[in-house]
Amino acid sequence: MKATNNTARAGSSSDIVVIRGGRVIDPANGLDGVRDLVIADGRIAAVSAVPRDARTIDATGLVVCPGFVDLHTHVREPGYEYKETVVSATRAAAAGGFTTICAMPNTDPINDTRAVTELVIEVAAREGVVNVRPIGAITKGSRGEELAEIGDLAEAGCVAVSDDGRPVTNSLVMRRALEYAQAFDLPVIDHCEDVNLSADGVMHEGKISTMLGLHGIPAAAEEVMVARDLILCELTGGRLHLAHMSSAGSIRMIREAKARGVRVTAEACPHHFSLTDEAVIGFATNAKMNPPLRTRADVDAVIEGLADGTIDAIATDHAPHATEEKSWPMDQAPCGIIGLETALPLALALVAAGRLSLPHLIRLLTIQPAALIKSDRGSLSVGAVADVTILDPAKQWVVEPAEFRSKSRNTPFAGWKMTGRVVSTLVAGKVVYADQ
Repeated sequence: MKATNNTARAGSSSDIVVIRGGRVIDPANGLDGVRDLVIADGRIAAVSAVPRDARTIDATGLVVCPGFVDLHTHVREPGYEYKETVVSATRAAAAGGFTTICAMPNTDPINDTRAVTELVIEVAAREGVVNVRPIGAITKGSRGEELAEIGDLAEAGCVAVSDDGRPVTNSLVMRRALEYAQAFDLPVIDHCEDVNLSADGVMHEGKISTMLGLHGIPAAAEEVMVARDLILCELTGGRLHLAHMSSAGSIRMIREAKARGVRVTAEACPHHFSLTDEAVIGFATNAKMNPPLRTRADVDAVIEGLADGTIDAIATDHAPHATEEKSWPMDQAPCGIIGLETALPLALALVAAGRLSLPHLIRLLTIQPAALIKSDRGSLSVGAVADVTILDPAKQWVVEPAEFRSKSRNTPFAGWKMTGRVVSTLVAGKVVYADQ
């Protein structure tokens, strides 16, 4: 079902817009019911009261919720514009229902200085269609040796620090990062990988890797670093956020640490709760990622972590790569897949399976990730900026990579029949995406 938009295409954000008759789900305010949502001057004006002569979007039979917030997006600009740009990444985000994305720092140059942070913000403000929040590097050059100027990065607009796919292997450096970032109330986001245990690995170590004759990466490569980070977080009292958790052991340790009061949060990605290492059979490079796809038991543990609050957010780890790069042999092809435009239906599959409720799923995509970066987005509170996603949870469609808004096509979900699609996305009351 499509939302009927009488006159609201681009328009002026100073107009009044009413989204009529949708099921409004706003976990931040405990809302779940059929309402009319009123937007004025680009902000939420009311939920239910409808002024006369307002532009309307008919959302009958649809779900209206806060715009999604992605904590883990590889925008690739500056430096790798052949893979993705701010323009293409934000258009892909809008098509996926994301109104705020956090840009990871593994650009060229790496975002370890105020100048690069300001460049990302400037380009996003000029060319992007959704909000882009930069994440700065933990260490200079993401080399794991010397802390970056975290204070400058925070002042320039970074919402977190991370060395992204490069784990901070030096425990003293990680300790100092957790201590120093506290002064700016920034989370330290770590990619948990013992690179000695994972060396030369291209997929999860197990039955499938043995069958294919490929070097494997044991779950212990993630879990060893998760354990270390939790110990350091407990020691320092810092804010630790663990990226793309994939193993049952990691989920268990995070759950136990939270029970002790450790200030840790974590995210999980749709591919890690939708696929197992069997997707690599056939040497499928579009199923190569880091951390790798793991076993059914790991998938179930990740889903349980989402359900019981151990995992705080669903993040995409959207990682565009050129088609040529993904056509290289398994041991040479880069890790990662695009995820902004398939995240919603993959997550909705958990609702259809009875593993998550729809309001809880929306919480994982909105207010909880927003809170982790101290963002004022993620809710439909009166007075809040009107970042809104309208979705049809019953819409069926087939994944055609050529139709993606992203510049890249590296997805393992090509040809999949999906259920659930974004109908419209609004940023500050302006329609930035409408399904045609």
